[in-house]
Amino acid sequence: MSHLDCRTHPKQLGTPKGVSHALGCSGTGSMPGDRKMPSKHSQGKKRSVFESYMSKESVSAGLKRGTLIQGVLRINPKKYHEAFIPSPDGTRDIFINGVVARNRALNGDVVVVELLPKDRWKVIKTDDSDKGGDTVPESDVTEELLRTPPQQLGRRCTADSPDVILEAQLNDSETEDGQEHGPSVLAEVTQEKGEYQIAVVCHLVTHCPKSQDTRLCPDNLLQRSAKVVYILEKKHSRAATGFIKPLADKNSELFRKCALFSPSDHRVPRVYVPLADCPADLVSRPNDYAQALFVCRIVAWEEHSHFAVGHLAKSLGQAGEIEPETEGILMEYGVDFSDFSPEVLECLPQALPWTIPPAEFSKRRDLRKDCVFTIDPATARDLDDALSCRPLPDGNFEVGVHIADVSYFVPEGSALDKVASERATSVYLVQKVVPMLPRLLCEELCSLNPMTDKLTFSVVWKLSPEGKILDEWFGRTIICSCTKLSYDHAQSMIEHPDKKFHEDELPPVSTDHPIEQIHQAILNLHGIATHLRRQRFVDGALRLDQLKLAFTLDQDSGMPQGCHIYEYKDSNKLVEEFMLLANMAVAHQIYRAFPERALLRRHPPPQSKLLSDLEELCDQLGLAIDFSSAGALHKSLTEMFGDDMYSLAWKEVLTNMCSRPMQVREATPRRPHPVLSSGLLLLPSEDCAPRREKAPRAGLGQPGEVGRGGSTTEPPPFLHFHGGVLASGPKGPPPPPAGPIAEGFAASRPQALPLQNHHFKKVGKKPELTLIWEPESPQQKAVPQVITIFSLVEVVLEAEDDTLKYVATLKRPEGTQAPEDGEEEANPSP
Repeated sequence: MSHLDCRTHPKQLGTPKGVSHALGCSGTGSMPGDRKMPSKHSQGKKRSVFESYMSKESVSAGLKRGTLIQGVLRINPKKYHEAFIPSPDGTRDIFINGVVARNRALNGDVVVVELLPKDRWKVIKTDDSDKGGDTVPESDVTEELLRTPPQQLGRRCTADSPDVILEAQLNDSETEDGQEHGPSVLAEVTQEKGEYQIAVVCHLVTHCPKSQDTRLCPDNLLQRSAKVVYILEKKHSRAATGFIKPLADKNSELFRKCALFSPSDHRVPRVYVPLADCPADLVSRPNDYAQALFVCRIVAWEEHSHFAVGHLAKSLGQAGEIEPETEGILMEYGVDFSDFSPEVLECLPQALPWTIPPAEFSKRRDLRKDCVFTIDPATARDLDDALSCRPLPDGNFEVGVHIADVSYFVPEGSALDKVASERATSVYLVQKVVPMLPRLLCEELCSLNPMTDKLTFSVVWKLSPEGKILDEWFGRTIICSCTKLSYDHAQSMIEHPDKKFHEDELPPVSTDHPIEQIHQAILNLHGIATHLRRQRFVDGALRLDQLKLAFTLDQDSGMPQGCHIYEYKDSNKLVEEFMLLANMAVAHQIYRAFPERALLRRHPPPQSKLLSDLEELCDQLGLAIDFSSAGALHKSLTEMFGDDMYSLAWKEVLTNMCSRPMQVREATPRRPHPVLSSGLLLLPSEDCAPRREKAPRAGLGQPGEVGRGGSTTEPPPFLHFHGGVLASGPKGPPPPPAGPIAEGFAASRPQALPLQNHHFKKVGKKPELTLIWEPESPQQKAVPQVITIFSLVEVVLEAEDDTLKYVATLKRPEGTQAPEDGEEEANPSP
């Protein structure tokens, strides 16, 4: 939704009960963070924390002149004070330093920024100034701190009030944009009258050679910095999961009216919520809710307040449990998982079981006698595509891709169409699916279940054995699938071409088509798909597959019993190749019939700064990776590494690194509502003359294609991985897969290990950590260990009970038992 005036008033969004629209320092609506500052010029006024947004007219003019820049805001999840937007010229990202400079924008919002003067640009820290440390999340700073006047910050204690000095330096590891930043926080805690006050002083650690004047620094040591002046589109849902607690000041009037919501995601501000939304005994029994997870929706964030205002939308349950955490993630990302309304369900056929009306047979091509089958995951219930392959007398093949004709059941403009367009896609979780359409439609009416007549939309080719298209036909059809194969069934047929399969080895098969016929069709499709795939990569395609975890769940509790790497096999590739071929064929057909309505989905070029940094790093590591084109990169990744476990691990890490500069989206053609719209557009193009010559094939098969494994509709499986580790106990070597799990761990903490010494340095872009382990006995010598990128280390993983954290104990390099007190912690990022 586009917001022309981003100064949203609470009345427009629904003000929570018990919270006044006026958030000033007088009256019942005043907030603890909004007290008047004791200065001559601020008496009777509210002190503004944030700047007012520019007017729509000023923003429009500034964007045209080039004095303002538009981009999508990215907030560093591990350093919430750091944010970035992409630079329009593809160079180093534009830096936005601090919550105030973000001006109430949240992660993912489309914002307009104004560059700061050059003397306020960020100075890139040099390699010789690296220091480790921990980040201080915003939600860990008390509300008293944010309302402490500047003159009280850093004040010293009296003699009878002992000091407690805490220093927490923010992590100096590389930021999202590949650059380094070293702000530190000094927290001075003073005890006064039995209560603690914390003063935080932030300062920027810069290393500008010979001068702190950034105007004298060379450009290569500077990063353009900016502030947000307008929010074009609030992409963030303004919902967050977190915890509630009473306000600290028990004597304030607000203590009896409001509570404080602290989000789990530190990129989201803390929120005042009315006590009327909270459990009745929160104030008297706050510890009972210390681990209770709630969802809060932000309804306002005024210029004069450090805190947003919102209301509690739902109580989820205990933190760390799979279902409450899953529901919280869905709500945070704005996924509609509510039941379909009666109005929507009334759009579906009411007389069940439903059968195809006789009139449809005269409008469609009848393919019910063809050998058509589905290949899907073993647990799939919504079977939306099928394949067929029939050998022709001339040595070629008639190959068909048949897609469930959902458009028949979804009248354009109906309530069903509206809710489908709002949901846009089905969301696949580890333990369930949030469907775009009602289950009656997905799993029965449209699902291509075996031995049942179904309405489909088909593309049928005449293909040579090498995959060359000789003829093509599009149209509405009726099919009857002869069996429901899983990927494992199809893979077994591919791996055993001469085996005679028996009925007990496969799911039920129609008597109209013998098992041998299905087996041969699979082999023929596999042969054609191999040629198609090879040709795509010859044409310059790039595929960056990343590891994906699969889980086995207990049927009763739904808890994970184990996990393994999902193996991408030839049967998966077979289905993918023909779905891509159908996708490209439909795109060409729509373009020929409706050139002014056809849309081209293309991937923008990689981010140049990230790509150049990666290329420099690979050079220093001695990796001869060719980044000149997508095809060259694919060839390097394919040919450089061997097949042993260590080489494959290298490839997985490097593939993950190569994915970062790529501005890509999911390459699979299965986007439910866009596919539905494409089908409606394709219908009137059926009568076009079939294409008998092979036109130049643009689209996904051309140079520059980038495909990535996985789906954007699949959240990270960290919840189930945590549950699996928790249920099975500590996991020792061999280490878990690096790809998915590495995302859940932060920098190591050498000071927690039994070390004599440790040292971190950088050689160019290559980081290197040297650990000197204490000897286990007086007779032994200290053991040195050098850890850098691609180093193979052994750890033991354990999951904490009450939080979604892992504890990873680094083992000694010689493989002796790891020390009990050597632990690293990390938070998995949703």
